Amino acid sequence: MNYALNIIWNPSEGIDLGFFMIRFYSLMFVVAFGLGWYIMKSIYHREGISLEKLDKLFIYTVVATLLGARLGHVIFYQSELFHEDPMSILLPISTKPSLHFTGFAGLASHGAAIAIIIVMIYYSRKVVHKPMLWILDRIVIPVASGAIFVRLGNFFNSEIIGKPTTEDRFLAMKFIRGEEYNGPLGERAVMAKTQINNANEAYHAVAHDPQYADFLASFPYRYPAQLYEAMGYVLVFAILFYMYWKTDARNKAGLLFGTFLLLLWTVRFVVEYVKESQGGFENYPIFAALSTGQWLSIPFIIAGLYFMFRPKKTV
Repeated sequence: MNYALNIIWNPSEGIDLGFFMIRFYSLMFVVAFGLGWYIMKSIYHREGISLEKLDKLFIYTVVATLLGARLGHVIFYQSELFHEDPMSILLPISTKPSLHFTGFAGLASHGAAIAIIIVMIYYSRKVVHKPMLWILDRIVIPVASGAIFVRLGNFFNSEIIGKPTTEDRFLAMKFIRGEEYNGPLGERAVMAKTQINNANEAYHAVAHDPQYADFLASFPYRYPAQLYEAMGYVLVFAILFYMYWKTDARNKAGLLFGTFLLLLWTVRFVVEYVKESQGGFENYPIFAALSTGQWLSIPFIIAGLYFMFRPKKTV
């Protein structure tokens, strides 16, 4: 069901192979890491670095991204898990209200960024034997490309959705799978309304069956914040890619890294204005002026400005 510039968003979970479901969210992570490896392979070939060191970089980056993103989410957005449900922090389960499988959910890009930087310090000293800024100036290129696909994964998952808006806004969408689970438009309400016990079939009925038109109309149009962010990251990646391959920026220590920090986190800061609240410390009155994501982006932006405009050493 489409409108001029807006959509009823009800995607399938993934590619059903019969015996196995390839979820789009997981597929986007595979694409992100795979493309990142290919980009770094080209960079290492140009720089004369052995692929053995690239393999170690790939492993370190994957572990740092996933572990850092998960811990970042818990620390910045859901710290109550440390005392309420500690097993759910690193395991795909929850014990509240009872033990059940949840999958790995709740990842924060700020945490991933911090973890990657920490791991790159070790990698630069112990593996590649280059200055820290040498590897940071190069790893940000595949990281920027990966950020695009992570946000596309969020889009397919109908998560990190935007704030309510009007249907005439650019790409305004009804994320019928993205509403609060226990809310009046959540999964339970959808199944109760349609009297269909299968969630996928219930959502399909709401999206396409005319008898549920009034119920569908009650879903708000929202900004597709994930797509806005992904579009911004495409631009960030294009700029970094051009700077590395077409200019001498790679020879100016910290320039590419600083440009990445400034541009990517500025995109994140701006998109937060149309993104639904993710919670976190923005709920405290002293931090209420900005979202948690915006507060966390500010230090990265400041660091980006520092690395961009500090005196450059040739590497």
